[in-house]
Formats: sequence, C-alpha cells, structure tokens
Amino acid sequence: MNAIIFGASGQDGFYLQRLLSKKNINVIPVARSVNEGFITGNVGDTEFVFSLIRKYLPDYIFHLAAVSTTKHEHIFENNDAIQKGTINILEGTKLYNPKSRIFLSGSAMQFKNDGKAINESTPFEASSAYSVQRISSVYAGQYYRNFFGLKVYAGYLFNHDSPLRSEKHINQKISKMAKRIAAKVESKLIIGNLNVEKEFSFAGDIVEAMWTLVNQDSFYEAVLGSGISYPIRDWIDISFKLAGLNWQEYVQVDNSFVTEYSRLLSDPALIKSTGWLPKVDFYQLAEMMYNS
Repeated sequence: MNAIIFGASGQDGFYLQRLLSKKNINVIPVARSVNEGFITGNVGDTEFVFSLIRKYLPDYIFHLAAVSTTKHEHIFENNDAIQKGTINILEGTKLYNPKSRIFLSGSAMQFKNDGKAINESTPFEASSAYSVQRISSVYAGQYYRNFFGLKVYAGYLFNHDSPLRSEKHINQKISKMAKRIAAKVESKLIIGNLNVEKEFSFAGDIVEAMWTLVNQDSFYEAVLGSGISYPIRDWIDISFKLAGLNWQEYVQVDNSFVTEYSRLLSDPALIKSTGWLPKVDFYQLAEMMYNS
C-alpha cells in the first residue's frame, strides 16, 4: 500500500510517517522545502499533484501542508497550500485514483468558540484568514464526497505538541526558556495571559487519531483532541519545576498581548467511540519536551 503525505516535513508529518511505516505502508513524503528522502514540490501546483497521484496510485493521501499561523499576512501562502492544495488533491483523486482515502487537516480555529467544548456540530466561524482557508477546504471535501463518492475525511486538530515544535509555539518556547534560565543563559520569560486555557496533547497521539478516522466508513469528520484543557500557567509551573525553579521569580506578564481566545477545548466523544484514546498526558508531554 502507498500513502502520500503533503506537508511531510512538519511535526505531524514526522509522526505520521513513523506510524505508517510501522504498518508496512510505503510512504511518499512531500514538502516544499528540500529534505533528504522527500519529494520536493508544492501542493498548490496542480500538475505536480496530479503527476504524483498518477504515478503512485496511493491508497491514502494526507493533506497536512499549511503555514502554521492565523496571521492575515500569510493569506496567499495558506490559500495556495490549504485551499488550492485541497482542490488539486481532490480533483486528481477523482480523475486518476478514486479509491484513495483522503485526510484533510482541519483546525480548532475554524469553529465559533464561546469557551464551551467544540464538537462536529459546532458552527464554523470565519474569524481569520486561516480559518477561511480551512473552512473552504472542508466544504470542498464535502462536495467531492457527496457528489463524486470520494472517501474524504476531515480531522479538526486541537492543540498538540512534541519536541519537534519550533519556539514560535508557546509550549516549546516555555520549555526551552525554563532550561535557558536554569542554565543562566536567559533571565526572564515574557509572556501574555497566563489564564488562557487550551489542550496539551501529544502529536503522536493525534496522528493515531488521524489514522483511526481515515479508516472509518460510518463517519467522515471528527474533532481530534484530548477534551482536557489547562491554563498556560500550569505548563509554566511544571516546566520551571523540571528546571528546579520557581516560575514566579522569572516570568513577566505582557499585559498588552491580546489573546485569540480564553479557552479552546474539544469534545472528542466521536473519535473516542472508536476506541482511540490519547496515551501521553499533560505531565508526560511536559517532561518529554523539557528533556528533549
């Protein structure tokens, strides 16, 4: 069996490749950047995508490509990667290999968020350029599933991390700064609202949820998350404890920082009904990232 992963160079692509390889699936990793062992190309390039589907006739296609930010400045990059990339994959599959199962990455950020747990019936809300692209991608998937019979799945990913995260992600920034402060390389961590709540799932667990979803035949869209949220201050507390420090002596709150939400929480009852459950908890993830 073959599986193409678009956006394979990111955190999720790494764990997905590892999972699929364990299942003896031949992985064709694709990324815009040059990586050894990867096919270099842009999912927004129609003929490039079509050629891969024609050549490999994949049993699975995973569309993970995106710029990981909600900032408006990246609207064209994300339109190319998410929206156009989705259409390229769907149309290429329809034309050349309609038996493929297609996974489209969705996001917690495309839903209306009033602080309550979000599930598959929560309405979408176009609150950012990024959310617009994600919503469009899902609607395109529904169109190809309903009118052409393609097996198209949408997994709505809530916050998940691993040691592979860059420091533009807050969890990794905190973990690394705690280590630097302990080593006296840095003296202060400046951060925004400590009371913002979100999920702290392990990327390897969420990738297993993706795999579980794309092999279902009774439902095609699911919220993928732990369903447990923690305030940022708890992550700071455990990270600094791992460094042997009292965080209150080293953390400075930036009151000018405006948060996108006060709480972002999933209701993953549907995916959990399959038997999938996260294996790594909040404390294990913090230790994993600190010790990496």
